[in-house]
Amino acid sequence: MGHTQDRSASVAAVVPPDPDDSRLDAAWARIRGRLREEVGETEYRTWLRQLTLAAVEGEEAVVHVPTRFLRDWLRGQYGDRLRALWMAENLGVRRVDIRVAPGRDAPGAARDAEEEAEPALAEPIAAPRPVEGRADAKADAAKGDWAAPLDPRFTFDTFVVGKPNEFAHACARRVAEKPASPGFNPLFLYGGVGLGKTHLMHAIAWAIREGTDGRPGRTVAYMSAEKFMYRFIAALRSQSTMEFKESLRSVDVLMIDDLQFLIGKDNTQEEFFHTFNALVDQGKQIVVSSDKPPSDLAGLEDRLRTRLGCGMVADIHATTYELRISILQAKANSAQVDVPIRVLEFLAHKITSNVRELEGALNRLIAHANLFGRPVTLESCQEVLHDILRAHDRRVTIEEIQKKVSEHYNIRLTDMSSARRARNVARPRQVAMYLAKQLTSRSLPEIGRKFGNRDHTTVMHAVSRIAELMQADAGFAEDVELLRRMLET
Repeated sequence: MGHTQDRSASVAAVVPPDPDDSRLDAAWARIRGRLREEVGETEYRTWLRQLTLAAVEGEEAVVHVPTRFLRDWLRGQYGDRLRALWMAENLGVRRVDIRVAPGRDAPGAARDAEEEAEPALAEPIAAPRPVEGRADAKADAAKGDWAAPLDPRFTFDTFVVGKPNEFAHACARRVAEKPASPGFNPLFLYGGVGLGKTHLMHAIAWAIREGTDGRPGRTVAYMSAEKFMYRFIAALRSQSTMEFKESLRSVDVLMIDDLQFLIGKDNTQEEFFHTFNALVDQGKQIVVSSDKPPSDLAGLEDRLRTRLGCGMVADIHATTYELRISILQAKANSAQVDVPIRVLEFLAHKITSNVRELEGALNRLIAHANLFGRPVTLESCQEVLHDILRAHDRRVTIEEIQKKVSEHYNIRLTDMSSARRARNVARPRQVAMYLAKQLTSRSLPEIGRKFGNRDHTTVMHAVSRIAELMQADAGFAEDVELLRRMLET
């Protein structure tokens, strides 16, 4: 008996609500309804649908979820909102505890007790992770409310280098190691959205803060051009422009992101120009980013464009397939999640616009797999990312199929319509015919004409032969399926 009492002392008993208590049931139904309205149907189904009311103990409501991952996510994202909704019901509830349902994710009551005694608020996959040995990003804001915090994820160690960005990366490294070097001040980085400009700027700031050049403790001010403008306007209104000027001109490194925002804002441009000159004259480093090179920023004053172009101008090109694969592999390794290479290849082929969208897609896929305890597969990838992939939808043509298959099997495009019968050419040609039949509305004779005026019976044979091989060889079937998904979605 005493044994039972000890156990009950360590594990808080959760008494289910009385089934007859219609007030609690009605309140919980209203709370769930309000959450659904606030977050939308998709987010509700993904994160909140599995919440169940377990008990109301005095001033505390206990709700259950099936996994620790979901518990940790909901505590961080919706805990305060759940408490506010319960309090609005005026049932005496002042606290909400989200727990893993017994027997679902934690085997044994002892493990449940340990988790409830010391709840771990783990970060979601997509959230920034602190970097060991690095100061808290919040400390950056303490240096002045005109500066923005740095993201601890954006360092040189986490930047994946490839042909499209290697020059910009080398320039950024040089500035981090030797700020205000001749020829590198200012450093002007430009490129499309989501290609890594902001990542490199944060990496430079972290390296300089930590004393890569042998002089730790330098002050770095990083902000967007938009924030620069708003702080300048606020200083004008409060008649504190001198304090604004002094705070900016006392830093060792000034970094302005998305400079194109200043186009058409003449007064702010003039203030930035004078700040620029004052810092350069003092031997301080300037780093600027934009979506275009200085010469193409129509709307900036000529004198400012000239000064911006007098240092080092480095562009970041659109990513290549190889770089996208490397970025995805690095991201998966960082998250310590096993993502099949086929899935990485599929994402690298389908999402080519920018790195930010690519990483966001992988984050979403990993979060879904962890949340529901399912492996990452091509099928789940297409299901979870259907909205992103739909944005890349286009009508498939036989010419596109021939090009994609030729690239995949490393043969010449002309081999698709040639008379060559070598197996390393004939098999890819058959695959292309098979995919043309599956993915287009063209008739067999039309498909045959696109492959060197071949007879429709040749196309029929190719389609049946590929179908047979897919049945007999799982690896070959997966290869063809990957090609189909890359073309179709």
